[in-house]
Amino acid sequence: MKKKLVYIVDDEPDICSLVADELNRHGYDTRSFRTGAQATNALNRRKPDLCIIDLGLPDMDGTAIVRQLCDSLGLGVIIISGRNSTSDRVLGLEFGADDYLIKPFDPRELVARVNSLFRRLEHIEAAASVEQPRMAAFAGWVFDPATLSLTQKEQNRSEILSAAEASLLTLLLRSPRQILSRDQLLQGYAEPFDRSIDVRMSRIRKKIETDPRHPTIIKTVYGAGYMLTSEVSWQTRSND
Repeated sequence: MKKKLVYIVDDEPDICSLVADELNRHGYDTRSFRTGAQATNALNRRKPDLCIIDLGLPDMDGTAIVRQLCDSLGLGVIIISGRNSTSDRVLGLEFGADDYLIKPFDPRELVARVNSLFRRLEHIEAAASVEQPRMAAFAGWVFDPATLSLTQKEQNRSEILSAAEASLLTLLLRSPRQILSRDQLLQGYAEPFDRSIDVRMSRIRKKIETDPRHPTIIKTVYGAGYMLTSEVSWQTRSND
């Protein structure tokens, strides 16, 4: 089986070495970069399966790279940072990151979160298997699990979801018109962070709702959870 490629972006060489050694020991292939420019150049040459990014880079704010990865490339992203306030964690998730780990951290915990993220991605990809490729049509949108993309033909719109957003949307698509609790939506996360569901739901709504402040496709059921209000039709992907 081909190894998953992980980019590590951190200006501290000791952290890069520590993370790379632990991930290599668990079967991952890694590349380390000390600056945002180095990472950006590498991303233009080859797309990894996951990026682990420190926000405090010497040449740019790491959030710029996080935005690029989540809004245009649809990659898995884990932030590692010394910024440890709740507002910092929420901000990182608002940019589209899948997880946020505070320094200093145990390398084994990081590996657990990497494994957790890849399990969620594999669950999404299962809906796009070679044997029976599937896409979900709902409320005028079509979600393609193979590319983590949303398209709306009528308005010629296209959106890329982060891995975490795609995982969350997939759960809703598989249970249309059913209320899913936060506990159900947080399943599979190495260390659940309750606010993460609200932040990611907000990002999804900004992409699919006509008015995200008054959502009609994904409703909040106060005290209970969230519900996808539309019917869902699973379609076979065209080979054209």
